Parts: sequence; structure tokens; C-alpha cells
Amino acid sequence: MLRLLLLWVSGNAFLSRNLPRFRFVRSAVRRFLPGETTEAALSEAVRLKGSRIGSILALLGEDVVDPQEALKIVDHYCELLKEIDRQNLNLEISVKLTQLGADLGKDFVSTNLESILLLAEKLDLFVWIDMEDSSYVDVTLDIYKSARLQHKNTGLCVQAYLYRAADDLEGLLPFNPAIRLVKGAYAEPKELAFPRKSDVDRNYVKLSLRLLDVVAEGNARAAFATHDEAILVKIRQEAKARGISPNEVEFQMLYGINRAEQERLAAEGHNMQVVISYGPAWFSWYMRRLAERPANLWFVIRKMIWD
Repeated sequence: MLRLLLLWVSGNAFLSRNLPRFRFVRSAVRRFLPGETTEAALSEAVRLKGSRIGSILALLGEDVVDPQEALKIVDHYCELLKEIDRQNLNLEISVKLTQLGADLGKDFVSTNLESILLLAEKLDLFVWIDMEDSSYVDVTLDIYKSARLQHKNTGLCVQAYLYRAADDLEGLLPFNPAIRLVKGAYAEPKELAFPRKSDVDRNYVKLSLRLLDVVAEGNARAAFATHDEAILVKIRQEAKARGISPNEVEFQMLYGINRAEQERLAAEGHNMQVVISYGPAWFSWYMRRLAERPANLWFVIRKMIWD
């Protein structure tokens, strides 16, 4: 019930406009967001690099319906890629197709994505395509498959809470893909997604084992994006059983969550990546992060009481 409430809040326009004005909300979000600027995100990426942890930078924002705004976001990502190259940081980036104008037509968003991928390819950098709510799954899959044929420097997110995830994954495997496996963070109807966490966890493990089989064959890059410690243990055990070395097992986590585990996985030799989100459009994203792990809500409540 708490998760559903937080997801409802994430999509409420009135609360999105007004809650960020409160100091305790802005104070609490700093745990998960190093800042709103590119400079803040890059600074944290440099710090994490000292612990052998890689970073994926993601500008917050979605549902862009103004063509000029979408083009500005394309320009932003292109400048970010150039800055990453200038600083020789070898970071990755993650984009949402609705940022780039998915609601303005498939041709429009594909052209915008192509601009980013071409520059990233030139600079030998990698671009992840995030997955959004279920209404965008088909178009996102189509665009990714087309892009992957031309650009090997791109990966896609697959959400384990959707019933269709296993079929989607099988449809992607012929493209020798890069897959970021997540549980899912949007409010979806029970007709489309597993309503119970235990079922989502079970499907996540099932998909993880399938990905490990493909990684063992050398036919995919798999990034396991989870903070679930039991699942992390299971993936490492299964990878070892398949003869996959630690540096071939990639984990991704969110900035500010379970930092000790991030450092431990990196120290074990795993490819550990932290997703660093930044930008002013953080409210909806932040509410979805709380919904993924409602225990973090107590952190916000402590900020209300003691800050």
C-alpha cells in the first residue's frame, strides 16, 4: 500500500510542483542526488573512480512534448559526452526516450538518439537506453533493435516486474545485446505486471540465470541492477558455477544506496557501476526510488523531525 501511495505521489502534478519547496524534502534527496548540475555529477564520478567504481550519468526528466526542449536535451547529452572525453573519465550515460521526444513521433526520437549514439561511438563511450512505463515498451524495443544493428555502444533496460519480460529478453538475444536488468519502478496494472514483490524477485532471478548463460557463451553484456543482497549472492554463486570470472559480472546500483556493498563488490573484482542522476527535475524520480525501497521513507521522516 505504501509503495502504491508513493507511486501515486510521483505522478501528481500539484505535489510535484509544491513539495520540492520544503527544505526537508530537498535535504533528504541529497542522499540520492549529488546535485542538480553536470559538474556535481562529474565530481562524484571522479570520487567513485578512486574506489574502482564506474559511473553512469543520467539527466533527470521525462515526458518532453516540446520539440525545442527535446533538442536542448540532445545538445546537453552531446556536451556531456564531450566533457567526459575531455576529462578522460570513460563514463557511460543513460537516456530516456521520452526525454528525446518519443511522444513526438518515432522518427523524431530515433533521429535524436542517433545524434547521441554517433558522437558516443566517435568518442568510444557507451549509452544506455532506459525503459519507462509499459506504454513505451514496444517502441523502445523497436528503436533499440534498430540502433543496435548500427551501434554496438548501446544497451537497454529490461524490467523484471512485467509478465512479458522473458519474451522481450529472448527477442533481444539475437542482437548480441547489452542488457541492464532491473525490477521496475512504475505503477503498472496487475494485468501487466507482477503485483507481489516475491513474484518480481523470483522472475528477476529467473531472468538473471538466463542472462548468465548467455554471458558464459560470450553473446551479451549483462548488468544486474539491484540492491537486493540475497539476489546479489545468488547471481555471484551462479556465475561462479558457470565459470564466469568476477570481472565479467557487472552490477549496477543507485547513487547513495548501500555504498558499503558497492565498494565490497568492486573490491571483489566485479564491474561495479553506480547510476548518478542529476538535474532539477528530480521529484517524480525520487518518489519512485522511495517506492522501490519504502524503508528509505524513514530517512525522509528523520529529516523532517531533526533537521
